[in-house]
Amino acid sequence: MAQPMNMDDVLQTFIAESRELLLQMEDALLQIEKTPQDLDTINGLFRVAHTIKGSAGLFGLMPIVEFTHVAESVLDRVRSLEVRVDEALSALFLDARDHIGQLIDLLAEDGHLERLDEALRVQGQRLAARLALYLDAPVATASAHAQEHPSAVDQQAGVDHWHLSLRFGPDVLRNGMDPLAFLRYLGTLGQLLHTVTVFDPLPPLLSMDPESNYLGFELALASDASREVIDGAFDFVRDDAQVLILAPQASIQAYREHIDALPEDNAVLLELLVLCGTLSEAQAALVTQEGEPASADAPGEPDGGQDSTAPSASTAKGTLNSDSNLIRVDAAKLDQLINLVGELIIAGAGANLVAVRSGIGEMIEATSLLSRLVEEVRDSALTLRMVQIGATFTRFQRVVRDVSKELGKDIVLHIRGGETELDKTVVERIGDPLTHLVRNAMDHGIEAVSTRLQRGKPAQGTVRLNAYHESGSIVIEVSDDGGGLAKDKILAKARERGLVGDGQLPAEKDILNLIFEPGFSTADQVSNLSGRGVGMDVVKRNITALRGSVSLESEEGQGTTVRIRLPLTLAIIDGFLIGVGKASYVIPLNMVEECIELASGQGAESGFLDLRGDVLPILRLRDMFDVQEPGGNRENVVVVRYAGVRAGLVVDRLQGEFQTVIKPLGKVFGEAHGLGGFTILGSGAVALILDIPNLLGLVAKEATHRSIPRLLSTQ
Repeated sequence: MAQPMNMDDVLQTFIAESRELLLQMEDALLQIEKTPQDLDTINGLFRVAHTIKGSAGLFGLMPIVEFTHVAESVLDRVRSLEVRVDEALSALFLDARDHIGQLIDLLAEDGHLERLDEALRVQGQRLAARLALYLDAPVATASAHAQEHPSAVDQQAGVDHWHLSLRFGPDVLRNGMDPLAFLRYLGTLGQLLHTVTVFDPLPPLLSMDPESNYLGFELALASDASREVIDGAFDFVRDDAQVLILAPQASIQAYREHIDALPEDNAVLLELLVLCGTLSEAQAALVTQEGEPASADAPGEPDGGQDSTAPSASTAKGTLNSDSNLIRVDAAKLDQLINLVGELIIAGAGANLVAVRSGIGEMIEATSLLSRLVEEVRDSALTLRMVQIGATFTRFQRVVRDVSKELGKDIVLHIRGGETELDKTVVERIGDPLTHLVRNAMDHGIEAVSTRLQRGKPAQGTVRLNAYHESGSIVIEVSDDGGGLAKDKILAKARERGLVGDGQLPAEKDILNLIFEPGFSTADQVSNLSGRGVGMDVVKRNITALRGSVSLESEEGQGTTVRIRLPLTLAIIDGFLIGVGKASYVIPLNMVEECIELASGQGAESGFLDLRGDVLPILRLRDMFDVQEPGGNRENVVVVRYAGVRAGLVVDRLQGEFQTVIKPLGKVFGEAHGLGGFTILGSGAVALILDIPNLLGLVAKEATHRSIPRLLSTQ
């Protein structure tokens, strides 16, 4: 007996799928503004609107169905070349896309659309009226269609194209018929939207007969031809083929009967229908779960003409095509998995410690194998959370388009490194800081067209987003070719606010970093985008909360680059364990360059070492943390590097590599600079994780002021 369908799960699938489709729609609209004659992009736009409308109809979401139906009708005229996409129509469709997104967000929040906000309802009506101007006659709304056919919403899957399943027999070639010729003929009746080849009957190469046919096809055909005309195309091959035809707007029951009449596994066939664009994922879920599967002797399709006496499909579940074998996983489940892996690492470290203390060789070997396997599980689990940053970058195409029009500037966005991967949590939390930086680049950085022409620059300004990996971190750059930062103006403003004394002349880097001070702004006037001194300090605070850092480079008249460095993951890292006194500390392993022995008294007075001819500043952790316990017979220097800055940390003991589960410090340690969290050792003791970027900043101050701040006592 079929399991009862969980409508909440299917609705969540629809919401997630619709949001992905709306992102595709936004990208396509921005692309069409540049290439208005790109038919592939236009057809993609139509399929997006059509899929959302059809899926929404399954749930009776009439506000979405009615509005999307009008947009779909206009897009149908666009793809038939009756209406040309210009800047005004593209802008209108972007507004329509935003309205559908608002409806989806409301659906996600309330679970229904029964009570629309009046402002949202009026907004939809106005947009629909503007879209209807591109139609020759008033468009019949989906609600009117539903009144004429009350069961349409419940029974139709909502596709407007024909779907054909073709299974040519093994002797079709011997009888002088070419399967591809039938596909070419169908192309004369309309447009073949999708063609998927079915390879399941293909035998091993050695047993293959070159004169036999083993292939079938799943086709999506957009055509105004009747069923009789389409079916008549196969009159000459009727005895050597199985031909199944699904009419547009076929019922859910018709889909179920259709797949049951074919020889392949039902799950595989549903996947093929999704690949062809005939069903969405939400519709496929309904076909799979609604009611009992149709039996082999069920009546044919209600829209006629198809014999359903073919053998019933096998109940065994086949293996899906590897390219489409993807599943959706709740992010909360991934978080739970990472937490459990973290606990497993701590428990494994404890078991390894007990094995070493026991001195039993077999136990040590077993725990060593366990540690290696746990490390592989950790890497696999973290990979599940890694996503490409390209999707986040692409969303800024819309930001640049809208803001440049608001500012009256001609600005283009260039993206590089979109394939760079990092933790999903980091991607989600970096969006707001990047938005502020991109807006700042357009508002403060890029000059007006007249100014750019006077300076000998192209009229079109450029904002660049770039991402790449460097030393175990990800670097994100936001740059522009604008006027750069006016250092004299920044310094004057800082002196006006008392941030810099009248007699002080900070280094260039320190002057640029003043813009990260709370409330700091050099804007001459307040605009809708900036000028109130709110934002850059929030950007830095948000990036610091991700254990990252931000730096600036600017050249007046040439442009500015903001460089953000972030960890690849926020959960588990490879660490290097060190000891100072009785306490243990962890340094991220990717920041460790080398370890050297420190001769007695070396660098004690100067604070520097001669490392193979290079001057290396050092920081004694014993002094910084005010450790009073005696150390060992010798000291060691751990050479660390971050963002091109190198320094040495003087420690008592080197304890080797250590898988580190990062846990956040409590609020009471909020002012303890130089610490990035803590971890639990196998012995149950706590080890603090050093914040290397912060410590390197302290090294720079130590070199200038010859003083060591006491941050935290271990006593």
